[in-house]
Amino acid sequence: MSFFQQNMLTNLSSNFDEQQWVKQIRQTLDEELEEETHEIPITIFTVPKAIMLTSPDSYIPQQISIGPYHHFRAGVYDMERYKVAATKRNQKELQNVKFQDFVNHLITFELRVRASYQRPVTLGPEALAWMMAVDACFLFEFFQVCGVKKGKVLTKTPSRLANLIDLSGNKTAHNAILRDIVLLENQIPLFVMRMLLEFQFSSLDLADELLLDMLIGLSGEISPFKIVGGPQKIAIKEPLEWIKTIIFSKPLKLILQLPWTILTKIPIIKMMKGPIENMLSTFKTDKEKTDEDKSSSNSNNKPPLLEEIKIPSVTQLFEVGVKFLPTNEGITSINFDEKNLTFYIPIIELDVNSKVVLRNLVAYEACSASGPLILTRFVELMNGIIDTDEDAKLLCQRGIVINHLKSEKEVADLWNGMSKSVRLTKVPCLDKVIGDVNKYYNGRWKVKVGNFMKKYVFGSWRILTFLAAIMMLLLMCLQAFCQVYSCSRVFPIKALEPMNQS
Repeated sequence: MSFFQQNMLTNLSSNFDEQQWVKQIRQTLDEELEEETHEIPITIFTVPKAIMLTSPDSYIPQQISIGPYHHFRAGVYDMERYKVAATKRNQKELQNVKFQDFVNHLITFELRVRASYQRPVTLGPEALAWMMAVDACFLFEFFQVCGVKKGKVLTKTPSRLANLIDLSGNKTAHNAILRDIVLLENQIPLFVMRMLLEFQFSSLDLADELLLDMLIGLSGEISPFKIVGGPQKIAIKEPLEWIKTIIFSKPLKLILQLPWTILTKIPIIKMMKGPIENMLSTFKTDKEKTDEDKSSSNSNNKPPLLEEIKIPSVTQLFEVGVKFLPTNEGITSINFDEKNLTFYIPIIELDVNSKVVLRNLVAYEACSASGPLILTRFVELMNGIIDTDEDAKLLCQRGIVINHLKSEKEVADLWNGMSKSVRLTKVPCLDKVIGDVNKYYNGRWKVKVGNFMKKYVFGSWRILTFLAAIMMLLLMCLQAFCQVYSCSRVFPIKALEPMNQS
């Protein structure tokens, strides 16, 4: 029984107190209002320990903290002066409003900010609002200085950050900060950035346009998936689901709804339209499913067996006549054409940031996705077909992997070092490719002979040892027999002598 119900029963059994009743009603409504914040989906997760332990440096910021999770770490706090400097410059550019007004506005969204984080945030309302405001200013300036917005500069104010990040020379600092701001735990809610842009430009449409350009530019810079021909498109589904989850959440629809016309300008929406519609069409209510459909669905939701993840390497497939060609689409375009013996794989561009980006996307998918882990399954596929630097070299030669790392060995190490997800999953389009490749490869006579030799010859050393011992025992028995009985009686000497004697 709730607090409200208990007090109502008490009041009914005694003299009715109007003021107490009104107080209880107000308290109950306030409690329900706070409960509504639970409807806001969590968008900033904590990396699972099983994944964190595999490579801590890939999930913990090394240069700068964004958001509350790593704010007070000693190794990143030195960058606070650059964040404060960016805030000062942003404050000067605000028109007809004060920066304090922006902070006060953020305080009113305290519950929504807190609800966006998986782990509780212990900062007070004012400190949390200031942290959000300062971090948003830094991100906005970083995007400008680094030319993320298609090379356009929105401010002419000199920047310390521009001196720190020498884009004409060494990009070490640039890449280090870029890696930090894409970490799963190093984030602020997206609507905070949108609020800052709206305050700065006093136009919701312009704020949406700038935010969209920044997101597209950032995704184009960090995404390892590249499109053949035409302009770069965003090919990673997970960041877009993150953006859409925030934008289309029920509370933000009422307060900070981003028009659908803006989202339709994102190239990935057009590219992923077919797969998304196919995926959504599979979601049915229990009443719409027959018993047979339920049985089939339950079978599809079962995690794959470990054997199903195994797949021949690039070198092994190349030796049995399989060709590798790049595709101009995303992950869902992976295909194996058995008729033409062609394995189609999307183009992947790898650089010093790719390891961190891929690992955090896999961690995000493991935390947020309730359905199939598509990116994780793709990583497992690449991990399976790339075993050595020779495998990586073949994919580089075919234009599938664009390597900006030092060597093919680093490419192989990147994929082989990727952590697996916290759970196994079935992805029909990728599982079909894995099954088709294994079926073709295992059906080749050369592979069959090799497997037979491994299983029954090289893999059966105990049987071979036993047979060798039996042969030795038989020879020893034969030798003893010949010593006791003359072998010439059994094997006539004439038969052993030469046919022609001189």
